[in-house]
Amino acid sequence: MNLTRVVAVVCVLVASSFAQEGDRTASPWKVLFDGASSDGWRSFRGKEFPSKGWAVENGTLRHLAGGGGGDIATADEYGDFDFRFEWKVAEGANSGVMYRSSESENAPWMTAPEYQILDDAKHADGKDPKTSAAGCYALYEGVGKVLRPVGEFNEGRIVAIGTRVEHWLNGVRVVAFDTASEEWKAKVKASKFKDMPRFGTTTRGRIVLQDHGDDVWYRNIRIRTFEGGASRRLFNGKDLSGWKAHLEPAADPAGTWSVEDGVLVCKGSPSGYVKTEADFEHFILSLSWRFSPVTKAEGNSGVLFRMTGPDKVWPRCLEAQLMSRNAGDFFRIGGFSIDTDPARTKGVRTAKLVAAENSVGEWNRYEIEVDGGDVELRVNGKVVNRGTKADLGAGKICLQSEGVEIHFKDVEIVPVKR
Repeated sequence: MNLTRVVAVVCVLVASSFAQEGDRTASPWKVLFDGASSDGWRSFRGKEFPSKGWAVENGTLRHLAGGGGGDIATADEYGDFDFRFEWKVAEGANSGVMYRSSESENAPWMTAPEYQILDDAKHADGKDPKTSAAGCYALYEGVGKVLRPVGEFNEGRIVAIGTRVEHWLNGVRVVAFDTASEEWKAKVKASKFKDMPRFGTTTRGRIVLQDHGDDVWYRNIRIRTFEGGASRRLFNGKDLSGWKAHLEPAADPAGTWSVEDGVLVCKGSPSGYVKTEADFEHFILSLSWRFSPVTKAEGNSGVLFRMTGPDKVWPRCLEAQLMSRNAGDFFRIGGFSIDTDPARTKGVRTAKLVAAENSVGEWNRYEIEVDGGDVELRVNGKVVNRGTKADLGAGKICLQSEGVEIHFKDVEIVPVKR
């Protein structure tokens, strides 16, 4: 199953292009491990942090091989969230991160799915894709993963919104499933969890780090929760309510932009864009795009954000590029500033980390996360660019018209609280 929506869009969509009561918002990041103390963690079903087995060591939360101590759990419970962490294991080691775990049962795995932590090469579980690193233990394998060598830290991420769950490894979404689906139910029924009626059914619970008897290290552990109802839909699938067009030379927008079967179609000329009437500063924006499935002509376009100042073809903004074979590039326009990798930066452009587009004419999914000065671009479940210290300030979000027919749909946003 290939879920094409992440944190901003795995919930029921609202019908209006304007904010409504119950719109989903993202909380500020909460640090769950500060590198210096075990505050916020305790034994599973206990009150205190274990006196043995676990240690705060060189900025990491470490479980010592053979040290005992048992599983540890967050002091708080979490429902819908984006959980990020780094992990590494010793040779042959095994551990796991369980989530939405209920302490009503004797063990966390009796209610909670598990993000597997493993040395795939030297542990027996690595022979089965469904029990190897980053998979949902015994149920789903990690697809397209790149695991770093033992002794190096990996970037882990778990996104859970409603019944939809994703596992990420080193910037790639490797697992996606829906606990309300028939597929999930069938997999559970055929697994070791079949006689555990509450497994995968809890909507809120603790995050648990497993004591599996081996050396494992965690660091940079943080979480962001999601509150409210649905994500805000910026394009209503019917018309351009909530948007204004700017074209050069000036022309009737209806000649360039139209809505066909819920899809926003841009003919590509004259040059310009449609921009939101509202301003946004901190957000998770997601949208789908494709070039014409009929002509399959490669083309150019872009998503502009934090756009300020007068309207012109190239306004002051940061652009998330949509040019064919270059989706994920950054362009700093009109003096906009952001720090990026110097090795990939030339002039105002910072090239993408990796190609992630589908074939021309097929739908792609963009996820643009803008949180303070931090910006991350994701295309089709892969992190393709990152930047820091971006210019602050609220601005418009724009979709470009730039010479070739391009289509947009499912344009949605989740504001991020600061």
